[in-house]
Amino acid sequence: MPAQGGISGPDRIRGRPPVPLLRRTQPQKGHEQVTTATIDRPSIWRWRVIDIVTAAVLGVASGVLFWAWGLAWTPLSTLLAFSPGLSGLLAGGWLFAGILGGLVIRKPGAAVFTEVVAATVSAIIGTQWGFETLIWGAIEGLGAEIVFAVLLYRVWAFWVAPLAGLGAGVAVAILDTNFSSIAGFDPTAKFVYAVSAVVSGIIVAVLSWLAVRALARAGALNRFAAGRRRVAAEPTPERETAS
Repeated sequence: MPAQGGISGPDRIRGRPPVPLLRRTQPQKGHEQVTTATIDRPSIWRWRVIDIVTAAVLGVASGVLFWAWGLAWTPLSTLLAFSPGLSGLLAGGWLFAGILGGLVIRKPGAAVFTEVVAATVSAIIGTQWGFETLIWGAIEGLGAEIVFAVLLYRVWAFWVAPLAGLGAGVAVAILDTNFSSIAGFDPTAKFVYAVSAVVSGIIVAVLSWLAVRALARAGALNRFAAGRRRVAAEPTPERETAS
């Protein structure tokens, strides 16, 4: 009678290692891909404690910068008054938090969460727009969030950052040209403002991507996919020398 597991007697007598009765016919590589997909998928949707803490810290730091940018907005917009609507170039100063949070955390809701925290902090410190800032923060964050969501939070190439900036820029352009003092501008000035806001969103998105890249190189993001993948992609000094 064969031994348990389908191992014949002669195999045991000759000292051969037990051989399973059922053997895989598919390549191990395929099995690894299935296993990886099974493991990775829940982690994209589940926030860790470090994700929440990091997003909150980014939001608070960005909120202080939002407040400072609000103080600088009046003199800077005065300098740009030679062309009505060109002040839209300043809108990007309130868009980077959500983009930065999304690029670092890479989880659903990260862009909105970070942008809203930043808006809340700036409102608490004190801005000329008060708590209306929270509404703007939520919608601006949503503009970037939609881009990350369309890509299922799985594509993080460089071009994703400016695309998220474009989304945030469109969001603030719609808000400002309809529900702020910009709504009183003539159509041409509104158009200039909207284009300028979108351009500013793309610019700060690229700067945010560069900031994430610098943090990853410094090892500050080793516990995040943004840091691990960047380190893995970096060539070693020996390879650089050889090439």
